[in-house]
Amino acid sequence: GYMQQFSSWGKESEAVFYGLKPGKYTFRAEAGLSGQKPLSRLEFSFVILPPWYFRWYAFLMYTILLGLAVFIFIRWRSWKFMQEKIKLEALVSARTEELIRERDRTEQLISKMLPRETADELKKKGKATSQKYEMVTVLFSDIQGFTKIAEQMNPETLIDQLDVFYLHFDSVVEKYNIEKIKTIGDAYMCAGGIPEKNRTNPVDVVLAALEMQQYMREMKAQNANFWELRIGIHTGPVIAGVIGQKKYSYDIWGDTVNVASRMESSGEAGKVNISGQTYELVRDFFICEYRGKMPVKYKGEIEMYFVKGIRPELSLNLKGLPNQRFFLMLQNLRLLDLQEYIQEKVLEKAPPEMHFHNAVYAEEIFMQSELLGRAEGLSEEELLLVRTASLFECPGYILDYFNPVEKNLAYADELLPKFKYSPGQIDKIKKLILSSADTDQQWIAEKVLQDARNSFYGRKDFPVRIKAMWEEMHAHGQSVLPEEWLREVKNRLRKFAFYTETARRLAEITPQEQEAALNEVFKDQDKS
Repeated sequence: GYMQQFSSWGKESEAVFYGLKPGKYTFRAEAGLSGQKPLSRLEFSFVILPPWYFRWYAFLMYTILLGLAVFIFIRWRSWKFMQEKIKLEALVSARTEELIRERDRTEQLISKMLPRETADELKKKGKATSQKYEMVTVLFSDIQGFTKIAEQMNPETLIDQLDVFYLHFDSVVEKYNIEKIKTIGDAYMCAGGIPEKNRTNPVDVVLAALEMQQYMREMKAQNANFWELRIGIHTGPVIAGVIGQKKYSYDIWGDTVNVASRMESSGEAGKVNISGQTYELVRDFFICEYRGKMPVKYKGEIEMYFVKGIRPELSLNLKGLPNQRFFLMLQNLRLLDLQEYIQEKVLEKAPPEMHFHNAVYAEEIFMQSELLGRAEGLSEEELLLVRTASLFECPGYILDYFNPVEKNLAYADELLPKFKYSPGQIDKIKKLILSSADTDQQWIAEKVLQDARNSFYGRKDFPVRIKAMWEEMHAHGQSVLPEEWLREVKNRLRKFAFYTETARRLAEITPQEQEAALNEVFKDQDKS
């Protein structure tokens, strides 16, 4: 091994070292006679190299291999993680899709069981509030002698036949926007005017009843042993709401329901029996036969009528189908619903700075358009179009003051289909709305509407209305000095003329008198 000192003197001429560690060494040797000074000395240095696996390049290789191993391990772990993540995401996605499908099925089921608005409220709040409706038309139908029929027929055949005409009844009530309430055995119950209020529900329900009876007659013509149907109808107030916590059901309550049920039980097979209250609401549309009075508990005696069919003048080729005039009359009822809708949704929510384009002016245009239209001899359809277009004068200013016409057109596109206006009618109404910016009116309906818009030009309240218009403009940032506005209005007055003879006759005051009144109204404004 390694020696730090000379060995003892000996006769050997060689030295052997074992197990020397890698490093730098110096070998020294001396030769001489024993007991005398060394005669010669030898010294040389040498280096023992480490094995290759301890050299620098080996450690570099080890470092690289270790880094590579760590890199591979990390990548493998990442790959495993990604595999797990993908598997988990696929599992979550599949479960989510399943939950969405389940939710859609549940919502679809709820929407079939409940009206859309009620179903939406139930989903948002977890419960639905009951609501009172002042005018709802309730229909009850019942199969004549069903108990005896049920005893004689095979149960499966009986259910299949019930299912056939109940499916048809469902399509009929959906066609007339009527809400199906429930079926109990052979009894079918539905109601018009819920959940969306409307004035047409008595007519809609009677039309549906006539169509149901016609279907039963057609079925009986194919099968002599087919059943006959009794139908009873009554119109009045009801309370509607959802009952049940686990199994929801939409139902209605009130005396109206009870009276409708009595109308059905007091009717005759193959006929539609209506109450006197319903008769008063549909008498202009249908031929009805008076059949006496029926005592009802707490209600006294109620008159009853059989509906024989649509009036001849309203029937298409006298075949019992509604003609164009019938639908025009019905659309006039929907027009009142549209007016009420715009009043509630827009006009009543107008900000206080709407001094001119407000509910008062909207009502004025609506009434003037009918007055002038009838006086000028507009057809029933033209009158309907003018009155409808008049409703879209103020909403545009309330919804978007600086783009009122465009907003009115968009609002008409949104609302009119919901109130069953035809595409052709909608196009004509939009043309009338656009006529507010046109100074060259050609169509008599446009002239009537323009005069309805400007009817205040011929009234004594003209100066007050003009001042209200100026205040409204001022509130919306259109800063016009009073004297400038007064000058502009006077220029308008000198050029102004009504289009229709009726509007000219109704004018209470001349343009010259209006100018003098304007000066008086704006006098205090000039001082301020």
